[in-house]
Amino acid sequence: MEKYVIKGGHRLVGTVDISGAKNAVVAILPAVVLSDGPCVIENVPNISDVRVCIKILRHLGAKVEKLTKTSYYIDPTTINSYSVPYELAKKMRASYYFLGALLGKYGSARVSMPGGCSLGDRPIDQHIMAFVALGARNTLSQGMIDLVAPENDGKPELRGGKIFFNVITVGATMNAILAAVRAKGTTIIESAAKEPHIVDLANFLNSMGADIMGAGTDTIKIKGVSELHGTTYAVIPDQIEAGTFMVAAAITRGDVTVNNIIPKHLESITNELVKIGVNVETFDTSVRITADKPFRRTTIVTAPHPGFPTDMQPQISTLLTLAEGTSRITEAIWDNRFEYVKELRRMGAAITVDGKVALIEGKGRLTGAQVDACDLRAGAALIIAGLAASGITEIGTISHIERGYDGMERKLCALGADIMKVGTPEEDDDDDCGDDNGNNNGGNGIA
Repeated sequence: MEKYVIKGGHRLVGTVDISGAKNAVVAILPAVVLSDGPCVIENVPNISDVRVCIKILRHLGAKVEKLTKTSYYIDPTTINSYSVPYELAKKMRASYYFLGALLGKYGSARVSMPGGCSLGDRPIDQHIMAFVALGARNTLSQGMIDLVAPENDGKPELRGGKIFFNVITVGATMNAILAAVRAKGTTIIESAAKEPHIVDLANFLNSMGADIMGAGTDTIKIKGVSELHGTTYAVIPDQIEAGTFMVAAAITRGDVTVNNIIPKHLESITNELVKIGVNVETFDTSVRITADKPFRRTTIVTAPHPGFPTDMQPQISTLLTLAEGTSRITEAIWDNRFEYVKELRRMGAAITVDGKVALIEGKGRLTGAQVDACDLRAGAALIIAGLAASGITEIGTISHIERGYDGMERKLCALGADIMKVGTPEEDDDDDCGDDNGNNNGGNGIA
């Protein structure tokens, strides 16, 4: 098993380029299934969730070629299967986007219940409700979700309809878009989530000829189209990766310019960092982070966009362990998001958790320890802690981290961090770094 070994106490200085957004690309790659022609997807991050998406596409029969380190050519016209098996679906939560894409294109989908990070109860009932509202029949048998569209003149066809979510849900909003874009008639999605990656998915589909309006608001209107053409599209920058490097720069009292960002997507993160006492200079496509004052305590409640993102909660909580006074963090999205706290306590953090509320007593010092990444963002928080800690920090189960961060240790080393990956990598039979014949086209493995 591989692990990160970090020698803390090094100030981060320099410039870092942010990769494409994980939460956007894991929906955009399945969305290619809906096209009637080949697509080129650019600014694709080199993360393990992408590797799984590519393997699923190839399993379905699509032709996939890696053109550069960050771009793929995908031809979905050769797809000959509508089923995603357990062995692939268990590797990532976002495998459920193939339900909406396959159902929307072929009127049939069979996908295993998804895997991913354990963040508490994450049912997909809202996804199923959306598919049923468009006319699909569903069954669940032996862990496989089967969806079938009703027939019209002998051909499967979804019908536009009205979808109202009982809770704000990013995944179900995106899956409803995928299923509705080729349905007959108009679909109205109410109580829709507003995250930037939802807008990015809609923009991608519109670039293929879809008719989607209102993405980024709580009401989305989709006029179904009969066909979608191929396109070339670049994925937006990853707001959570950007926020993670912003916090890493702050906790090390560094001076880091974070490039290739959309500042508006970072507003909630920037606002909280400024409240804590971090200096943030915002430019057109970058932010500069410096920290020369004591960190101040604060109160944060996670919320759907445009609120403070739950995916940044562990990272900013780590920063607050070095703040003056006691901070209060309320996690309003996921039940088990504080699982990382026990690991931070091993590094000297003083954090008390009561249900969905964490009280963080700023002690001003962290020490290196052996810790384990229990999920993707928890792993990022432990890296941040290790950068600031005295001594050596060893982080295990880094496969969680590599699901969502492209070249984390490489980028940190370029900024002056002392971090290395050691150990034996897990066997990985995913071959997305090559073309359909297994040839290597210059792409790197999981970084």
